[in-house]
Amino acid sequence: MKRFLIVFVLFFALAPPAWAGVFNPKTFQLDNGMQVVVLPNHRAPVVLHMVWYKVGAADEPAGKSGVAHLLEHLMFKGTANHPDGAFSTQVAKHGGQENAFTGYDYTGYYQTVAADRLEMVMELEADRMTNLTLSLEDVEKERAVVLEERNQRIETKPSARLREQANQRLYPPGHPYGRPIIGWRDEIVALSREDVLAFYRDHYAPDNAILVVAGDVTVEQVKALAETYYTPIPARNLNGRDSLISSGSVQGGETVLHDARVKQASWSESVIQPSLTNGAPARVAALEVLGEVLGGGGTSRLYRALVIDTALAVSVGTYYDEKARGDGRFAFYASPRPGVNLDDLAQAVRAEVQKFRDEGFADGELARIKKRMLADAVFARDAMRTGAWTIGGALAAGHRIEAIENWPERIAAVTEQDVLDALDAVLDEPRRITTKLLPDGAGGDA
Repeated sequence: MKRFLIVFVLFFALAPPAWAGVFNPKTFQLDNGMQVVVLPNHRAPVVLHMVWYKVGAADEPAGKSGVAHLLEHLMFKGTANHPDGAFSTQVAKHGGQENAFTGYDYTGYYQTVAADRLEMVMELEADRMTNLTLSLEDVEKERAVVLEERNQRIETKPSARLREQANQRLYPPGHPYGRPIIGWRDEIVALSREDVLAFYRDHYAPDNAILVVAGDVTVEQVKALAETYYTPIPARNLNGRDSLISSGSVQGGETVLHDARVKQASWSESVIQPSLTNGAPARVAALEVLGEVLGGGGTSRLYRALVIDTALAVSVGTYYDEKARGDGRFAFYASPRPGVNLDDLAQAVRAEVQKFRDEGFADGELARIKKRMLADAVFARDAMRTGAWTIGGALAAGHRIEAIENWPERIAAVTEQDVLDALDAVLDEPRRITTKLLPDGAGGDA
């Protein structure tokens, strides 16, 4: 009886009941339309304050690529109330950390501070939501910084250049996911102060933003502070975002890059698949499970077959972008051991995938995988950052909190046939691109 009780308790610890959420956030909306999410976590007297704007590189006007990222840099320049980088100085003075990021579907700003400094960072962040001041010199200096960032992160890195080229071929001409988040060099050079301020005015407003606060706080504390500092900012009633869903043709094919700086060859294949934006939730969940089966870490089928059993690869895995605002992608990737031909490795990946399609699951395999996925969701609650980043990113991309909180139910409901059907969809999808990164002068050999 005692052993039964232990097993019973462990099962429910690892597999939450269908009604259990993932992060169990508290949420409310301010009078000006700003959504607020609170994730109390009292393990340490620390708080994470984040503002996510529902705008990113995919929302840039034609010919103005890079303006979202440049604005992110310039948001630290200051306002009349806090000029000349006072924001960063103030946060550092109180022992905090802060940064920002730009994606295709959102831009975010965050600070990690002692819990009793929450009011300070909230006042600073609310101030720069509408009061940013920029000189021509500010824009010119920061544009030079961004250009050097592009040089270091993309133009001198073969893998990044290959990814940039592949994205242009994976998405239809003109699709915003086909251009780099940091922007094209010639368009960055041409960005003006007026371009940046126009983008700021068009998108930075409380009704186009989400406040996420996680850590040693209560909902009542956050609500009182948010109403003090964010509610006075008037709503802008901005126009809705354009749809990014496209069934247009892609160039596809294979993109190969040779570079003398390449030390480790690699191969990938990316396939357009539905995201939560345009796919049935059940299909999205099945694709997530498929990713775990084939490439989810050291116990996955691809890793066991190609890294452990045959020693063809030093790494192999899968990736699925289910939260994209437009079409998602399902990707396979692998890097060969020295002396292994890259084409042979790619063929081995495809053969292992087909083997799974032909033979299906082993007894109990799906149940073990789902239990592990559900356990990971339980453990994710312990990390203050995980919930804030997961929920903030999903909401800013246009999804609902329910898409995150109902995730255990969707995963628990996935059947073996659901996963095999999802694999068929991946294998049959014509919108795909393969890439090969090789040392200069190499053929398919690593």
